[in-house]
Amino acid sequence: MKDEKFMQMALQLAEKGKGRTSPNPMVGAVVVKRDRILAKGYHQKFGGPHAEATALKACGDQARGATLYINLEPCCHFGKTPPCTDLIIQSGIKRLVCATTDPNPQVNGKGIEALRKEGIRVSLGILEQEARKLNESYFKYTTTKLPFVVLKVVQTLDGRIIHQAESSKVKQRRIFSQLIQSKKPWVDAVLCDADTTKTDSLKPFPGSAYSAKPKVILIGTWRKISSKLRKIRKDGHKNIILASTDLETVKRKKQGEFKTWKIKKRKDGQLDLVSVLKKAGEAGISSLLVEGGTHVTTQFLKQKLVDKIWYLISPDIRGKGEEPFGDLGVKKISDSIILKSCEHKQSRDGLLVVGYPAELPVGSRQ
Repeated sequence: MKDEKFMQMALQLAEKGKGRTSPNPMVGAVVVKRDRILAKGYHQKFGGPHAEATALKACGDQARGATLYINLEPCCHFGKTPPCTDLIIQSGIKRLVCATTDPNPQVNGKGIEALRKEGIRVSLGILEQEARKLNESYFKYTTTKLPFVVLKVVQTLDGRIIHQAESSKVKQRRIFSQLIQSKKPWVDAVLCDADTTKTDSLKPFPGSAYSAKPKVILIGTWRKISSKLRKIRKDGHKNIILASTDLETVKRKKQGEFKTWKIKKRKDGQLDLVSVLKKAGEAGISSLLVEGGTHVTTQFLKQKLVDKIWYLISPDIRGKGEEPFGDLGVKKISDSIILKSCEHKQSRDGLLVVGYPAELPVGSRQ
């Protein structure tokens, strides 16, 4: 029980780095000796000191003979910082309690092995599921080089899409601040469909699902994209990526300050979303929020590219409007897409359901 208590503390510390460590994982560390906490640390930002280094530096010589709790296997290679395994060995730590191994091929068990060779006792698997879930984006991105895809849907009680930029903007701000922010989501980029997205939808606000400076991937034809560029520039967006299947977009790349991706088409004429995700991965985007209309949400689900869904239902009845999904090719109820490991959050302004499509277990969507 003591191990779980201190590991929970390490996980809480790790989460403090959310939104600042990507594409690195969120990591927290706690140094304990005779049931007394000597020091804590967490990875505060990409390129900065790792959690272990911060905690061990804080407790100095007192670390000798102590136990180190950490939610992810220590690195054993040179990157932006020296190997944490070397620091742990030099500190005199006698026991490491680790939640899960690091899927990075440069680590992946090698860090644990290095410590055991030096006589350090290692306990592995404490609160493993919680640790894997915390870094679910990192786990997928590290093993596949594709971003973790979150699909966000906001709809009325009678199943009509509510766009963020619509007349109920004030209410939407309240819904998001109370419901989505309570789940503390954070992604590197947001993908929008130029055919349906209003430029106001690209404006982050308190409680929104992405950072203060998100990359925005705008997909569609040049005609649709170009009609929004003036407003996008006026709003001060800098991290815009234009993704299109038509060559005209690429030809006009030099006319603006935005990056441009040429995207393939599938045999069925649909946008090849896998090629979009590959380019996102190459750009260092480890997590991606999809905010689109019916067509985009349908295609992401149909091509089985969604890792997680945030589904927010507002208690409004419209009677008309755009539906969240089109034809998903479901012929019978048993073929329906089922969300597993669902969490629910309710307020007077709506109901948020967060879950994972059932193909893969939580924390291992690779």
